[in-house]
Amino acid sequence: MALCHEPYLNRCATFKMDISFDLDSTLIPNGKEFETEKLSGFAKLFGIEEIRKGTAELITELQNQGNKVHIYTTSFRTKGKIRRTLKYYGIKVDRIVNQEENQRVLKSRNINASKYPTAFGFDIHIDDSKGVEMESERYDFRVIIAEPTDKNWIDKIKNELKTLPKM
Repeated sequence: MALCHEPYLNRCATFKMDISFDLDSTLIPNGKEFETEKLSGFAKLFGIEEIRKGTAELITELQNQGNKVHIYTTSFRTKGKIRRTLKYYGIKVDRIVNQEENQRVLKSRNINASKYPTAFGFDIHIDDSKGVEMESERYDFRVIIAEPTDKNWIDKIKNELKTLPKM
């Protein structure tokens, strides 16, 4: 939800957003597609997953700017498992939407898409999927595509967020 209270006056110095991130191939690798943060053997025993290098810093920066950050995934991982992985890296998010919740909500709205961030109040979604990008055009939601092979993915996201038209 955008928090700019005077958009008609164009006085809002910063534009606060609800930003959601996908997990698989965006923040959590599917193989060796991008560099990850270090993970101890002990953490692996507890099911903690590797996470894309720079994720914690990016999310912290977005939150320090006043944005709310969420996870929106079509994974069937439990919310607890996702939260434990994020906590290991010092990441706290406002909300987690997994596939179980996603299917229930989209079905109740008769939306035939893999994702529809607007249904959860998310202003913009960050994903690796070209399919989600196509759905964003069909269902009129905003998405930034972060390619798994893009070494400058953080700068791309920050630059695209800066150039978004205000809601």
